[in-house]
Amino acid sequence: MTGSSVLFDAPGPRALLRNRMISVITVIVVAVLAYVVYTRLQARGQLTAEKWEPFLNGGVWTTYILPGIEGTLTAAAVSIVLALVLGFLLGVGRLSTHTGIRWFSSVFVEFFRAVPVLIMMIFAYFLYAFYDVFPSKYLALAGVITGLTLYNGAVIAEIVRAGVHALPRGQAEAASALGLRWGQTMRSILLPQAITSMLPVLISQLVVVLKDTALGYQITFVEMVRQGTQVGASFSNFLPALIVIAVLMISLNFSLSWFATWLERRLRRSSRGPAPMEAEPLELQGDRSR
Repeated sequence: MTGSSVLFDAPGPRALLRNRMISVITVIVVAVLAYVVYTRLQARGQLTAEKWEPFLNGGVWTTYILPGIEGTLTAAAVSIVLALVLGFLLGVGRLSTHTGIRWFSSVFVEFFRAVPVLIMMIFAYFLYAFYDVFPSKYLALAGVITGLTLYNGAVIAEIVRAGVHALPRGQAEAASALGLRWGQTMRSILLPQAITSMLPVLISQLVVVLKDTALGYQITFVEMVRQGTQVGASFSNFLPALIVIAVLMISLNFSLSWFATWLERRLRRSSRGPAPMEAEPLELQGDRSR
């Protein structure tokens, strides 16, 4: 007797046999590929204990790893703040009742969403160098921040616009009936609710900002991936170096996600307001009436 699920019909005996054969074949293929990769790495000496020894040396961390972490966190932090500010300004601008502001914001958002982040980093880097806008020490950092801010600001603007449009239209109509101006309605009623609802999407976008700092490798920016490859080139241990960098990057992403999730829960709890007052028992009410 075969049942059925909500999304698809349950497979019959022949389909079950076929699925099991496909699963077994898949496991065998994956095991063979893993064995081939293991033997290749073992033959090249990438899995020996001595390849991990450089990471027990404090000089490797102070010379390579820690400067890369500092560069990644600096670029990500500044870009996140600037992208959030730019995104909210452009998102509100796209919702504006003023035609000129709405048109400018729309063109800005659509243009910078279409340009790759790396192209903007390279363009900003050489533009700043040509006009001597920043000292040479900060040129790569400025290029990375510019590219990340413009692209992610445009994406966040669309998130803001979608978040506000997802709210019931009756709230804006009620605010208008009360005599509130568009700016007051947006600032006091719509945006606070939209921010809470779009926090999960904002969290994922902020993680993207942190990961995209690795693109600064192309303009000689000192970040984690670049420093990891330098460790691999210096000690001929590319695989251990990249594994260490991957673990550090994953840890940073999880930390950012945890903080953003904690902030989301806190905002949701605070938006509920204080608990309603409980009604007094009838006995107490009777005593007071006496």
